[in-house]
Amino acid sequence: MKKAFGTFWQNLLSLLLFAVVAACVLVGVSNAAEKNAEAELNAAYDSIRRAVVTCYAVEGSYPESYEYLKRHYGVRVDEEKYAVMYSVFASNIMPDVTILKR
Repeated sequence: MKKAFGTFWQNLLSLLLFAVVAACVLVGVSNAAEKNAEAELNAAYDSIRRAVVTCYAVEGSYPESYEYLKRHYGVRVDEEKYAVMYSVFASNIMPDVTILKR
């Protein structure tokens, strides 16, 4: 009888240990996914900013639209995931770029 009782506690301890390890793995995967999404958003923003500055350096004025950047400077943002808001005030003032997650 004592042997069965000891085996029960060993099995329970093993199950608990497995649950703790599984929870740690799930939390780690979740954190990695969040950081990856944030890095992807920052990369998209940096790509647009770099193209805007390059356009100003080459052409002497900021691009009039996001479409112009896509056509002439090869900017690519996953538009199914992100909404790009590009607003221009004047050709000599840097445009306001906002990227939002859909």
